[in-house]
Amino acid sequence: MKEPATSRQPQHPPASQTDPASRPLSGIERIGIPKPLFWGFVAVLIYMVGDGVEISYLTDYLQQPDGGGLAGEQATFATVTVYGVAVMLASWLSGTLSAIWGPRRVIWLGAAWWVVFEAIFLFAAIPSQNFAFIVTVYGIRGFAYPLFAFAFLVWAQTTSPERMRGSVAGWFWFAFTGGLPTLGAGVAALAIGPLGFSLYDTLVLSLVLVAVGGVLGSFAVREPNGLKPIADESVADPTSYRRLLEGVDILWRDRRTLAGGLVRIVNTAPQYGFFAMFPFTLGSAGGNDGFLSLAQIATLTAAAYGSNIAANLFFGVFGDYFGWRRTVTFFGCLGCAAATPLWYFTAVATESFGLTIALGCVYGVLLAGFVPLSALMPSMVQHKDKGASLAILNFGAGGAAFVGPMVVTLAYPLVGGGGVAVIFSCMYLAVAVLSTRLKDPSDPGEKRLAAAATAEAA
Repeated sequence: MKEPATSRQPQHPPASQTDPASRPLSGIERIGIPKPLFWGFVAVLIYMVGDGVEISYLTDYLQQPDGGGLAGEQATFATVTVYGVAVMLASWLSGTLSAIWGPRRVIWLGAAWWVVFEAIFLFAAIPSQNFAFIVTVYGIRGFAYPLFAFAFLVWAQTTSPERMRGSVAGWFWFAFTGGLPTLGAGVAALAIGPLGFSLYDTLVLSLVLVAVGGVLGSFAVREPNGLKPIADESVADPTSYRRLLEGVDILWRDRRTLAGGLVRIVNTAPQYGFFAMFPFTLGSAGGNDGFLSLAQIATLTAAAYGSNIAANLFFGVFGDYFGWRRTVTFFGCLGCAAATPLWYFTAVATESFGLTIALGCVYGVLLAGFVPLSALMPSMVQHKDKGASLAILNFGAGGAAFVGPMVVTLAYPLVGGGGVAVIFSCMYLAVAVLSTRLKDPSDPGEKRLAAAATAEAA
């Protein structure tokens, strides 16, 4: 008699998801990039460059008479509040939809979504100068980049060999932050400055860049498992939309995932908070007597992000040797807990632009200590829950953009800039304690501890 479906044992993950330690790495795999996924990293970089072109001037452009014609608070509401909510929701959906459809289909959706709604935004919404139309279209477009970029992160983490996952995370964040905001802002500056593009034409250029990245990500990546739901036969129907709830109930089914999500929120929340606060504390915005000009604050931002980009690669590879959890705890959490107050109070006390940039770069480097979290979180759960775990991780990445400025908004009037810096430091200390719960036998650090204990016992 045929064995009932409920008694079947879960199949092993596809061969690409195992860790064939006996196979030597070759070519680009030696630097941490799985060969079948190479063009995906290139696609994410180009796509995020296009997405980042508008970051430095869109709010101002929407206030200009020949732009959106919006009031200042209306432009900020469109580009920060509504857009940020869309990014948070899409960050969560990128993981849960990848679990149902397979990440390649979500990448297709994210590529097409950006192009379609950006075209509507450029050729219909902005010329209309209608506040409701502009906010609606731009907010809807905010769903696009998390679906594209974070779905590729899901794809990379669920199909890469276990021993390379830290390096893969490092390369992903190198491509992501290299495009948004770093090279994106640079392309905008080049287009508007030496090349003489208008602000509107520069937005059209961003549409072209995103389309190129979208085509590469959609069709050039040759990894064969991208169209498969992230599940095994222990799941009765891996394509069921009830699996969307797994992106929520995993928070109490596996409390380590909840802890990891909170760590991810705190990871970059102070970064967003500082750069929202610096124009008013270190600069002259709002009539304050700061020692930095707006151009110097922009330079400070670029320097801190630039140092973070290079360090993303280092800590991705380093985590594969030192251990994912240990790297997050010691370099990410504890390192940033020390760097945040040191950066702020030294800047205020010395009023030295050079020293402020140097300590900003130190913070940017230590911020990269959180990179192995992208490898650790999906490794802690069963294969069928990897998409849900990465959904929580991605939601934390989107949520950080809200939490940081919110802390500044609530705390700055009460305790000032120094008090906010101390609060940020305490947040890092709190998640350092939480991060000690993020243990899994697949973590290279845990493997080494287990091997050492075995050798000592022998």
